[in-house]
Amino acid sequence: MSDRPQAAADGLYVGLISGTSADGIDAALVRFDPDCRVLAAATFPYPDDLRSRLLAVAQDPDGAISVDDFGVLDARVADCFARATLQLIADAGVKAAAVTAIGSHGQTIRHRPNGEWPFTLQIGDPSRIVEKTGITTVADFRRRDMAAGGQGAPLASAFHAAMMADPGEARVVLNIGGIANLTLLQPGKPVLGFDCGPGNALMDAWVMQHYGQPFDTDGRLASQGTVEAALLQRLMDEPYLRQPPPKSTGREQFHLAWLQRQLSAHGSTLNPADVLATLLDFTTASIRDALERWLPDCRRVLVCGGGWKNGALIRRLAKRLPDISVDSTEALGLDPDYIEAATFAWLAQETLAGRPGNEPAVTGASGHRILGGIFPA
Repeated sequence: MSDRPQAAADGLYVGLISGTSADGIDAALVRFDPDCRVLAAATFPYPDDLRSRLLAVAQDPDGAISVDDFGVLDARVADCFARATLQLIADAGVKAAAVTAIGSHGQTIRHRPNGEWPFTLQIGDPSRIVEKTGITTVADFRRRDMAAGGQGAPLASAFHAAMMADPGEARVVLNIGGIANLTLLQPGKPVLGFDCGPGNALMDAWVMQHYGQPFDTDGRLASQGTVEAALLQRLMDEPYLRQPPPKSTGREQFHLAWLQRQLSAHGSTLNPADVLATLLDFTTASIRDALERWLPDCRRVLVCGGGWKNGALIRRLAKRLPDISVDSTEALGLDPDYIEAATFAWLAQETLAGRPGNEPAVTGASGHRILGGIFPA
């Protein structure tokens, strides 16, 4: 378990994040007492043109974006985050003055944790958020960890440890967003966590390209296809999957151009449903292999993120993990759709209290660090 101190009850917080899929802003109004209670939550879609531009930037392997484009995207995303906050608290009947702070993750457009000059970049100007909401905003959480030698991700593992560890059970929290990540919580041992594979990213991109839909509802399209074993093996040969933690990844690794290279090397022409079925199996196989390789003592998996809604994905995952209980975080009273939003509400609280928000054993940072910048109201 984590040795960090218990969080105190400091009031109401709003957590905001748009993940790798950029399918909308998850917003949660949260109170910590010290357990996490999500009082209200909702997802606010981006305008179609903004989402398309964000995905194009994130999936461009050359990373081409002008300074003007960057500035416009930074401002537009911030305004969307501010509107989401104001709508969330209005619907909950809460005034801005009652909210202690917003924790804003922003929108990741580039994550390069390796190389000579590691960096991570989340947009959504916090100065605009605080100006439009009148609420103190804490943002830019990842870069301090990276400056300390860490990957800057996954940060949710610290929240998982604070809210979901159990002194009598080894359990894993599995977040299946655009990228899938794992947090192993073992009694008496350091927290371990890492990004384990593509999550929904490849499936969503393939469905958009071939079906004109943002995602495969309940895995229905994938269920119409047949897994191509040779292609699956080629996908599983991706070197990232065998790298030891700490490690993190994103659309810079798992994107359509990467997939097209695998399909070209595979040679045989496959129909879209078969490719989609194989991608679904790739996600479950990469999760299983990560558990077997790095977390062999796991006996219970608690799933959160958008992947929990994909029934075909969860059923396939359960078959791949016959000796492990697979459930959602709802079993602990935490809505699986808003774990990440609640994470950044919690990180805002920790930052304002002067407490660290990272787990060095997870990110690889040289020590615990207070994360983010504070933009006062």
